[in-house]
Amino acid sequence: MTRTRLTLALSLLTALSLAAPLAFADDGISKVNGSISVGSSERRGDLETVNGSIKVGDNARVEDVQTVNGGIVVGSSTQTGGLETVNGGIRAGTNLTATADLETVNGSIFVDRGGTVRGKVSTVNGAIGLVDTDVTGDIETVNGDLTVGVDSHVSGGIHYSKPQGLNLPERRAPRVIIGPNARVDGSLVFEREVELYVHSSAKTGSIRGATAIAFSTPTPRFK
Repeated sequence: MTRTRLTLALSLLTALSLAAPLAFADDGISKVNGSISVGSSERRGDLETVNGSIKVGDNARVEDVQTVNGGIVVGSSTQTGGLETVNGGIRAGTNLTATADLETVNGSIFVDRGGTVRGKVSTVNGAIGLVDTDVTGDIETVNGDLTVGVDSHVSGGIHYSKPQGLNLPERRAPRVIIGPNARVDGSLVFEREVELYVHSSAKTGSIRGATAIAFSTPTPRFK
């Protein structure tokens, strides 16, 4: 996952550095330095920048959204392709329709009520939060909390990879919450220590590498 994102960073940097400072191609926007903003109800193609954030307004329609150093904010009732960043978070309003993956390396991901992600959701260092959201692929992460919130449905599984690299100071184990009426069809695989909380009304596939702590309140009481 990290290698893929580094490839994204290098490819964007190379391609965009050869382009003009601001280019519109097939109604898309490409930059090297600077943020990109798409207004409400606008229609655009791919949105790409290296150093800058990207904001997409309510009811807009865009293709793939990619940045290296910057966050991505998507409004309500918006349709997009994939949303990808290396250093920055991804935040989507209600009723998002994303036709591909949501991915970041260093940053959180949050999708509000009514969202549909036709792909996977992945990060390395950052929290993931879903509320009443459908994800057709897997959820993949290494460090950071995960909440598959109320009424959410993950058709794939959940995979926490073992941290790699240098020995870092010990941190609190990530908290994984499968909330009320949530469903994860695939397996939950943990290659590292986590605190796993599963609501009594939730349904999951097999669990490997962690022991589920049941709860029946709206939110769990943490250890």
